[in-house]
Amino acid sequence: MKYSDKVMERFKNTKNMGRIENADGIGKVGNAKCGDVMWIYIKVENDIITECKFETFGCVAAIATSSLATDLVIGKTMKEALEITNKNIVEMLDGLPPEKLHCSVLAEDGIKRAIEDYNRRKQGLSPLPEKEEDDHEHEHDHDNEKV
Repeated sequence: MKYSDKVMERFKNTKNMGRIENADGIGKVGNAKCGDVMWIYIKVENDIITECKFETFGCVAAIATSSLATDLVIGKTMKEALEITNKNIVEMLDGLPPEKLHCSVLAEDGIKRAIEDYNRRKQGLSPLPEKEEDDHEHEHDHDNEKV
């Protein structure tokens, strides 16, 4: 499997990896069938995402898209962050192999879910329950992935 230079650069020099203690919003997305699981953590001040980190258990594409997605939302308003799409992420990485496009969807969904969780908490509602499996159909074998 061939990844673009931008994907490999992002994978090898990952930014924003880790957990934010006392995050204002947490988005967990994934698919138990293929093993990709992603947590996106956000800190928000005055409707601006001031910090965003991720933890991803997945392939090269999942880690690279998570890293880029977190970079893209830092400094953005909630509304601006919600406008970031998996298509934007894929284009900025010079594409992904077709069987890896779902990874960019996980990054987009993780951001949206973290913002949704933030909005719930802000309204005094309980945090979102963890989402065990997404609706995206995909299969791939992480063991046969060449970096």
